[in-house]
Amino acid sequence: MKSIHLDLGKDSYDIHIENGLLDRAGEYVRNLTKSQTLAVISDTTVDGLYGDRLEQALRKEHYNVRRIVFPAGEKYKCAETLLQLYQELSDAGITRSDYIIAFGGGVVGDLGGFAAATFLRGVPFIQIPTTIIAQVDSSVGGKVGIDLPSGKNQAGSFYQPKGVLIDPELLRTLPLRFIHDGMGEVIKYGCIHDEELFALLEALDDETISGHWEDIIGRCCEAKGRIVERDVLDLGERMLLNFGHTIGHAIERCYGYGYYTHGEGVAAGMAMLTGVTEHMGLTEAGTTERLCKVLRRYGLPTDVQASADDLLRYIGNDKKKRGNRMTLIILKAIGQSELLPVMADELPKYIRKGE
Repeated sequence: MKSIHLDLGKDSYDIHIENGLLDRAGEYVRNLTKSQTLAVISDTTVDGLYGDRLEQALRKEHYNVRRIVFPAGEKYKCAETLLQLYQELSDAGITRSDYIIAFGGGVVGDLGGFAAATFLRGVPFIQIPTTIIAQVDSSVGGKVGIDLPSGKNQAGSFYQPKGVLIDPELLRTLPLRFIHDGMGEVIKYGCIHDEELFALLEALDDETISGHWEDIIGRCCEAKGRIVERDVLDLGERMLLNFGHTIGHAIERCYGYGYYTHGEGVAAGMAMLTGVTEHMGLTEAGTTERLCKVLRRYGLPTDVQASADDLLRYIGNDKKKRGNRMTLIILKAIGQSELLPVMADELPKYIRKGE
């Protein structure tokens, strides 16, 4: 068991990481609430694999459990699905003294968390993430929201969970592509903050990494937790967590959500941007080669066919844009990152093919 405490004042909470934790989830939830009713929001994939197990674990603690399930996929992280969740929460009789559990990957965590933040002006919730991206990144820090036609995550809020329960054993049922998808975010943490983690990833591969998930997840959550403590509302240092995301989100939208996964888009975005900043002398020589080598090691792209003009079309609504300025996150070297404010008209020179 590894526990990480986030010190956020009245919004403080703990992240618990342990193999087999799902079957003891009821005990942890009981430590957080005396409520008798829980709404478990999940998608069809996760509910089909683990819904019964979670419900059984919760009923051991005599909870009344209502499962609310929506179709799996990024395209369902939208206003229409959110309205359906509101209706089902209302039909289930959920009150502000009850709890919501977001049980799934990043889409479920973002959408379920946003429903919790806004239904009845706020119902407490718990994250139980089931994918690598959700376990190492999106379940921590309180960012919740939905996609709009104009861009990803453009409607949302900061709403901290009451706790995060992570069972690395749930990763065993992930298809290989979604293992690789999650590795995009894991590699990001090595790049921006933790060279030792990056070196570990260089030494492992698809066959050997499974024995290291508790450590890897813990390192990522610890890194994000400390950054979130210092910048809860994403006004400064927390932007570092978006390394690769400005170009990555543009790639996702340019090709239509689903062609490239989030982690694949971020991977290409990291490689493409670092290739530029190394050429400019802003990044230590050899960094791009090292980054691209580890991305390829985990089946991730370092380039896409879309031109800079194609991608720029989708960057205008990026959340890191402030007026006519945008903040890029660049590497000084592996494990060292910094914020780079640029004028919007300078952006094209930072987008080019990866190595």
